[in-house]
Amino acid sequence: MIGGGNGGTGGSKKRHRVGSNSRLSSTASLIDSSRPDITLTEGSHKPLPTSSIRRSNSRHSFLPVAPSVPNGFNDPITADVILRLYLDQSSPFDSDDSESAVAIDSTTEFEIYLHSSVLRRSKYFSALLSDRWKKESGEVDYYKFNLAVTAGSINNHVTVLQLLYINEISSTIDTASKALELLPIALELLFEDCVTACVRYLEAVPWTEEEELIVLSLIPLLRDEESLELLARVSPPKSDLSEEMLHGLILTAIHNHPNMAFAKAFVAKLLRDFSSRESARRVLDKSFETSLKVVKESLEEYSSPDFRGDHNETEAIQRLNLHTAMTNGRHLLWLIERMIELRVADTAVKEWSEQSSFTADLQRAFRDDAWRNIVPGLPAVVLRCTCKLANAVAAGVILASRQVRMKMVKDWLPVLIVCKDNVTPMLTNHKSLYLELEETFLKIISTLPMSEAQELLQQCLSFSTRNVEDCPHLVSAFTTWFRRANRQSTGDHHQVS
Repeated sequence: MIGGGNGGTGGSKKRHRVGSNSRLSSTASLIDSSRPDITLTEGSHKPLPTSSIRRSNSRHSFLPVAPSVPNGFNDPITADVILRLYLDQSSPFDSDDSESAVAIDSTTEFEIYLHSSVLRRSKYFSALLSDRWKKESGEVDYYKFNLAVTAGSINNHVTVLQLLYINEISSTIDTASKALELLPIALELLFEDCVTACVRYLEAVPWTEEEELIVLSLIPLLRDEESLELLARVSPPKSDLSEEMLHGLILTAIHNHPNMAFAKAFVAKLLRDFSSRESARRVLDKSFETSLKVVKESLEEYSSPDFRGDHNETEAIQRLNLHTAMTNGRHLLWLIERMIELRVADTAVKEWSEQSSFTADLQRAFRDDAWRNIVPGLPAVVLRCTCKLANAVAAGVILASRQVRMKMVKDWLPVLIVCKDNVTPMLTNHKSLYLELEETFLKIISTLPMSEAQELLQQCLSFSTRNVEDCPHLVSAFTTWFRRANRQSTGDHHQVS
């Protein structure tokens, strides 16, 4: 069906190519009579050729044959506009194939017969057809215009010209790739209905990664109101949106997701793949502080209960405090593993070394027998957190200051000793955990000044066993300390010299 003539008016403006809200520049800037690719021909109305396409006599022609529709697109009998499409030879071509190059060079013209009443749907053609181009005397029988195209866009140009004759343009667009092929040409010809149809389709369907890149390149050519929905899909409204998403995923994985192990594994992958080191640091630090706070508060309430209420009620609260500490302790361990994996555990190490009150609560709790039947795995969880962070420090993964190294051992060594003395019977995995943490603490002690090492090593006698040969790590630590202690001081050495 031939669309109604949407007549353009004088003073139409050209769509700007760099994000301006104005669609058009002035008609005067759009049309310049000196341009070689726009030609107006006036003459008597002669019978037009019966062929729907006028070509060169070249043997090589890659241009498509545009179908003729009676009283419609490309009908030479009723048309009053001849549009000549020709190749812009200055445009780069994707293919370097020599045969293709011959075909391109030898094609000289491609003419389509159109109707001015329909072309006025395009503000570009409406400006060309304005009264400005008519001479004062005589009557224009037909117009003749030239339009430069590239080899890759010729079919799409023909399709857009055909869409000028269709009212329901949206029904003809059925893929994102097709919308992306037609949209640049619709923008070029200022064909608003086609632009709107393409944009609306793109708003509603998924894109491939390649298609998204094309969308991003076309957004600056659209008006603000046209690009709003497209921008909302691809442009974050604020700079920290990625961090918000990651933090939300962490909370969901560790608190709410029924398949917690699978969810944690997936979030761990996202943290590795889609976050910068600083983003991961901020997100994990925030989650670490939250979980640590819950564990500390739960242990504090358990260690210093309020006995003013009913005994059964108090016991229920105590059980709840232990379960809360255990659950969030597991979350804390997972967060610490992610921090160490991404080498962003600096803040966690410092925080863990400043927990004298927390470690005192833990010692009181583990000396009591109440927790054994409620959360028997709590000591192991807490010590694994300590062991992970201490290992990162001892291995140089996290470069901690001397003060942080000293305080970590000073505050957490007593917790290890209490666990060894009170958590019985000792399971095999507990024994290996204790031994690993002992060895790690002794390595850190070896990095401290001798006076601090002396104080801490005295507390490590509990690492000794019935058979001295069974604690080589302790023997090695004291051997190192005494070797250094018996070494002649630098000052004495200079005096003897």
